[in-house]
Amino acid sequence: MSEIKNNYIFNTPNGIIIIIKLVPNSSFNKIVDYTEEFIRIKISAPPIENRANKELIEFISDISGVNKSNISIISGEKSKLKKILIKNGDFNLITQKIMFVLNSLNKNKKV
Repeated sequence: MSEIKNNYIFNTPNGIIIIIKLVPNSSFNKIVDYTEEFIRIKISAPPIENRANKELIEFISDISGVNKSNISIISGEKSKLKKILIKNGDFNLITQKIMFVLNSLNKNKKV
């Protein structure tokens, strides 16, 4: 697996922080691409009454295997650019799962 350089996932004393650019109102929930700064995730819920944020937390829970109660948005609640905090998660395991998805996106990109 090739190494992807990033500034979007960190292990901190409070937990794991992931920087996400959210695209609400999509037809599916999926990690669609990334930059060195953030991971872009499409969510089907609209950005009304906090629905997109709730669905994003559920999506992150499904990917990471961490209970939703241990996942929170620590900045960007009303913005597309968000910082997500995952408490009680295994940094190496979560990073491995995210890298697996991102590497599969890399393989699908046209060179």
